Amino acid sequence: MQNTWVAGFRTGVIDPNEQIKLAQSREFSDETVRHVLRMAGGGDAVRVRLTNRYGAAPLRIGAARIAGRKAGSAIAEDREVTFGGAAMVTIDAGAELVSDTIELPVAAGEDLLLSLYLPEPTGLATYSHQPGEIAYIVAGDRTSEVELPGAQEVPLRFFITGVDVLVSEQPPIAVAFGDSWFEGVGTTLSANRRSVDVLNARLSQGWVVNNGIAGNRLTAEEIGESGVRRFDSDALRVPGVTDILLNFGINDLILGAMGGQPSATTEELIAGFTDLADRAHAAGLRIHAATIGPYAGCVFPGLPLLETQPTRHAVNEWLRTTDLFDSIFDVDLAVADPHRPDYIRPEFDSGDGMHLNDAGAAAMAATIDLTALFH
Repeated sequence: MQNTWVAGFRTGVIDPNEQIKLAQSREFSDETVRHVLRMAGGGDAVRVRLTNRYGAAPLRIGAARIAGRKAGSAIAEDREVTFGGAAMVTIDAGAELVSDTIELPVAAGEDLLLSLYLPEPTGLATYSHQPGEIAYIVAGDRTSEVELPGAQEVPLRFFITGVDVLVSEQPPIAVAFGDSWFEGVGTTLSANRRSVDVLNARLSQGWVVNNGIAGNRLTAEEIGESGVRRFDSDALRVPGVTDILLNFGINDLILGAMGGQPSATTEELIAGFTDLADRAHAAGLRIHAATIGPYAGCVFPGLPLLETQPTRHAVNEWLRTTDLFDSIFDVDLAVADPHRPDYIRPEFDSGDGMHLNDAGAAAMAATIDLTALFH
């Protein structure tokens, strides 16, 4: 069978100039940033996807190297990452770039360390603002150094959208497409206890790559492009995708208030979900949707927590009864407090009333019907 490229790791990215910032991006100049990338799936070789999607100026990559991880910032034997045979490359503003093939076998569940040297001022970086993992930042070109003692550690990820793996037999691959309940806000930093990580541990075939963006909305622009708008690039065009998992709704209902925007209506949310289901099926893919989880205990002030519950209930009732999706996973039922169903169970609450802790993320992962996924 002919070898083929499929997604082994994905991460959603946002514009650093978004109106509402849950974390602040940064600029680089004559610095190396070393990223930790937990692979959902493995293969015989890899290629790296870099992005300057939201950059205002060309992005210069002075050097790039990738390796397995020993511990912390320490690398095993590394490989040079090249682009069209060149070690140095410029990515135009708004553009993305895929590296040459890198002969580096990798296994599912393995951490790779990707080091990028950024020799010239970058401007604010296209970035992932809640990845649940750290990056190491040091001055100068230190891409080939085994370890980076004294590095600044930041819980962000810059200029990366994914890693593809080369496989001889294509596995089924799902894209977790949604918000912070996929990306893993509320779970333990650097511990890989996101709902998607737990789901991958349950699978006996295939894997799930994580394209959740914390704060992302299905119906409107705010933190990242809307789910409806980014669906093509971040779901349908992911190499090897067979299934899509959706988790949206909380941000549509309450987060817009932080920017003076109205809450989504029942009709708007149903229209958004319907649009994604139709587009997935038109592309020959299976699609599975989560019910909208509880958030009435959210500690952040000024949000319409109680006013939006009727909309949440109406959309969840529609999700539970529609035949539009290949399956529904009832996250709401699994994590809601049975005595106060608009609130997260205390044992699953990360502490902010809106996000799941490690146990809650595991409960969310357990709701996905493995007989429906990849079948």
